[in-house]
Amino acid sequence: MKRILVLCTGNSCRSQIAEGYLRHFAGETAEIYSAGIETHGVNPKAVEIMRRDGIDISSHTSNNIKEYPDIDFDFVITVCDNAKESCPYFPTNAIKLHYDFPDPAKAIGTEVQVMEQFREVREMIRKYVRNFVNENLKH
Repeated sequence: MKRILVLCTGNSCRSQIAEGYLRHFAGETAEIYSAGIETHGVNPKAVEIMRRDGIDISSHTSNNIKEYPDIDFDFVITVCDNAKESCPYFPTNAIKLHYDFPDPAKAIGTEVQVMEQFREVREMIRKYVRNFVNENLKH
């Protein structure tokens, strides 16, 4: 079974969405973790936008990378440039992947406009995760 860590700055939006889709698409083929270099709590708008796609992330927690020093990850996926550049060193032989998704938590505008930006980022992450699972976990 593969162990996958999704890493972001605050473990509140992008990494939580990615964790939700990884759990959905990978099923029993992987253990999924997400963390941040800080913890900001799970963003309620991320929970809502995933609920609209039928995936419940309401029980997810916001975790710090320092909570996982002894896990030998197979893959570490950073989902923002800040996490890639600021992550403290932790020993791993993991394959490192990176994609800088826009931060929906920085969206501005009306509630409808903000949720549309969350939806757009969710769709980008869903496509990325589906491709990742198909290329790395479905053999």
